[in-house]
Amino acid sequence: MTKIFIIEKGQKFTEEQLKQVEEAKKYSIIFDEDFQELSPAMKAFKSAVVQRNHNKKI
Repeated sequence: MTKIFIIEKGQKFTEEQLKQVEEAKKYSIIFDEDFQELSPAMKAFKSAVVQRNHNKKI
């Protein structure tokens, strides 16, 4: 089950949300045909995007 939290900049998590996140950490990720693990090429692309976005913030 997927839960989505939408918070605004500066907004704090509620105690209930923090408990739900801690509970979710106990579960492993299960990949299937709808949610596949990233290929090595896509992992490299993701890494490049993260680096690019990090450099934009500086």
